[in-house]
Amino acid sequence: MRIHHLWMMTLAGMIAIAAPAHAKTSEYNLVIERQPVNITGKSIEKITVNGGIPAPTLRFKDGDEAVIHVTNKMDQDSSIHWHGLILPGEMDGVPHFNGFPGIHPGETFTYRFLLRQTGTYWYHAHSGGQEQDGLYGSLIVDPAGKDPIRTDRDYVIVLSDFTDEESGEIMGNLKKSSDYYANARLTVGDFFKDANKRGFTKAWKDAKDWGDMRMMRTDLADVTGYTFLVNGKSPDQNWTGIFKPGERVRLRFINASAMSFFDVRIPGLKLNVVQSDGQNIEPLKVDEFRFAPAETYDVVVTPQDDKAYTIVAEPIDRTGFALGTLAPRDGMKGEMPQQRSRALLTMGDMGMEGMEDMVMTPEDIISGWKKAGTPPGQRMLDYADLRYAGIQKDTRQPERVIDVRLGGNMERYIWTINGKKFSDHPEPIRLKYGERVRLSFTNETMMAHPMHLHGMFVQLENGQPAEKLPNKHTVIIEPGKSYSVLVTADEIGEWAFHCHLLFHMASGMMTKVVVAKLDPKDMPPVQSQQRENNGGAHAHH
Repeated sequence: MRIHHLWMMTLAGMIAIAAPAHAKTSEYNLVIERQPVNITGKSIEKITVNGGIPAPTLRFKDGDEAVIHVTNKMDQDSSIHWHGLILPGEMDGVPHFNGFPGIHPGETFTYRFLLRQTGTYWYHAHSGGQEQDGLYGSLIVDPAGKDPIRTDRDYVIVLSDFTDEESGEIMGNLKKSSDYYANARLTVGDFFKDANKRGFTKAWKDAKDWGDMRMMRTDLADVTGYTFLVNGKSPDQNWTGIFKPGERVRLRFINASAMSFFDVRIPGLKLNVVQSDGQNIEPLKVDEFRFAPAETYDVVVTPQDDKAYTIVAEPIDRTGFALGTLAPRDGMKGEMPQQRSRALLTMGDMGMEGMEDMVMTPEDIISGWKKAGTPPGQRMLDYADLRYAGIQKDTRQPERVIDVRLGGNMERYIWTINGKKFSDHPEPIRLKYGERVRLSFTNETMMAHPMHLHGMFVQLENGQPAEKLPNKHTVIIEPGKSYSVLVTADEIGEWAFHCHLLFHMASGMMTKVVVAKLDPKDMPPVQSQQRENNGGAHAHH
């Protein structure tokens, strides 16, 4: 008991010192409730915050004390997690972590913490499937002084996937069959196209191999049938950001979707990427970028012509668009983009490059997941291109390596970390305060997983020098591939660590990371976690 009390006293002490007397208090009130909304032409009940979807944009300055009163008017528990923010554990907003009970029906919980960073972030529910059902919004922390990123206009672009279905219904369908939403299967016509291109023998063998494995080359997304939104508006509703020709326009892209990877472009404009996951990077000019649920990218564009430009966000399974407009005047629309061809998975997405018993062609080895249809001569952002704009403070080599294997079971729609789903109460990953570790990911599935560690940034080992490794809070681990990041355990607490595809997390791809100044073995015992609900694990496919 004494150790547990020390633990709680440490956390209390952190809160006490988090708000120095000179800090400016920025206060917001948020009300969570179920209300009718009409986004797709039909009125349905969804979760709203202050009456809308998405929730309001919260704006602070570095050094502010954030005070956010959240009232839950629903008949179920709720929560809000402040994604990417560095804050005391009990303010992180994950129920049953750090003693946080969640926000019970009819209650108000006050989040209070000091802003210790700048950049583009967001917030969302961490209770069941409430994020899918509408509980998400953006959060911006501006520099206390002059912003090194000079712009004339500043817009937040929240991308999301909206469905008339309830999250519980989606989860139930996936548990019935992991391929429930796999509507874009290959046809006989697709087979003959492949045969004409590669020869009948190769096409037939390929189709047989995939059939024998009971896997589909089109399995890029678990859930389809979405309407894709820009700031809560459908393509027909045409969200518009105004500019004057020659102005520098900052666009803060946030992928607040539950399950959708987006390829983002603005035809006719170069994207000058200046920030990744809220952290400044050395400016990088690209034509488009792919990002996962929970990732953010800030870009600066400089439209020179007196015309409308279309903001195009296309999901990787090519089932629609999220569309917006940059224009000199309201009411203008840019050109409607053509839908790109869908990519097909390859044996390379299974990590089979080294399998000696298979005859692999170059086409087999190249990842199908990575194919974005970028036109020749144009540049797609790659993680290897990211360089931190500052100098990393901690460039130590890791003291140890922690393996993180991402797996699952297709038939039962179960997703796992190191062979266990979260409801099995796996032993947490224990880190000593100040320790430097490497997290070594191996994706044993055929789906990409955006892995998010709460409470701390990780540094991508992307080939850049140690002092220039970019900070990320969410990292895409590609199908069948391995990747590593470095972490300095400099934030005490119990931190969630999970895939940010909502239904993968809810089905099991989640664990706990414990950081303690005490010997990690002296940490309080792992609390019982909620039973599985609306989401989770699955190995694909």
